[in-house]
Amino acid sequence: MKCFVIMPISDAEGYEKGHFTRVYEHLIKPAILSSGFEPVRADEKKNTNYIVIDILKMILESDMVICDLSSRNANVLYELGIRQAFNKKALLLKDRKTEKVFDIQGLRYIEYDESLRVDEVKKDVVRISESIIETHQAHENEVNSLIQLLSIKPASISNSVELSNETSLILKAIESIDDRLNNLEKKSPVLREHKFVPISKDLNNERFDIGNYVTVDNKEFGQITNVLNDGILIRTADQNLVKMSFDDPQLIRAIITPF
Repeated sequence: MKCFVIMPISDAEGYEKGHFTRVYEHLIKPAILSSGFEPVRADEKKNTNYIVIDILKMILESDMVICDLSSRNANVLYELGIRQAFNKKALLLKDRKTEKVFDIQGLRYIEYDESLRVDEVKKDVVRISESIIETHQAHENEVNSLIQLLSIKPASISNSVELSNETSLILKAIESIDDRLNNLEKKSPVLREHKFVPISKDLNNERFDIGNYVTVDNKEFGQITNVLNDGILIRTADQNLVKMSFDDPQLIRAIITPF
């Protein structure tokens, strides 16, 4: 059984660099494993599909979801809204320094100590693990969501959607493109014979295009799979997904070549 984790991925204002990665590795992930679930986070997905599609599928299809509301991240709240629109089970977390989110303050949640002190983490891991099991085993009428709180009908995905001929052709074209991208990414990246262009923070990220290859110190680092607000996601030759921030020294001195 999979437990998808919705939480801040990038660094947030008011927190030390890498804080939420530590929260995931030392608090959330151990609690999920202890409860018998397989933890999955968006930046751990290694499929070649578009990352947004992967996230949406995991939000809707996972057996359980943990949502960390700390820092009141807009993307986190949006993804939680999708899960709750379908009245699916989710365990809510929040660190003690984050104020309650007004629109969901009527829902149950667990608070944890953002200092991640060893003694506090041990206790919080146990509490979160027990809550995961309790939430998963809860009756449908006990789901912790706004849909249940407001007593309104949840959203549903129909299996009988009829597509027009034009829409079917577009979808087939998209599938064909996706298949071609998958085949390309399965192969070891090969540098194209293009003029290398130095990456600069002053270029307003205009040269960070999905598919471009990144080379650092004359060694091919990988291929850009996504461009974020604060950096880029790169898939390396061994199919690992690595995030590099725009102020990363390696990225500043790197060179790129078009796809």
